[in-house]
Amino acid sequence: MLSVVYKSLIKAETYLFVERRDDFARVPAPLLQTFGTPKLTMIINLATKTHLGQADLSKVRAALISQGYYLQLPPPPEDLLKQFKEQQAQSRE
Repeated sequence: MLSVVYKSLIKAETYLFVERRDDFARVPAPLLQTFGTPKLTMIINLATKTHLGQADLSKVRAALISQGYYLQLPPPPEDLLKQFKEQQAQSRE
């Protein structure tokens, strides 16, 4: 199963996986507007992969089959202040 990966020039660390190069027919128009002009990043064979960097391989495959695309969003930012406060609270106990 081949997949074409595009990155967003508007949203950092946001990637769109589709089944065929330059075929965005199954991607909702509002999503494409938010994503911006897609920039081709790579073409990968999902059949030969055992894992992907930040996306769950089984979810990517399932989404490509069921909806024709998969949107990979960046991981949520770390809240270091919250972590520090939690550590402080635990050390006081």
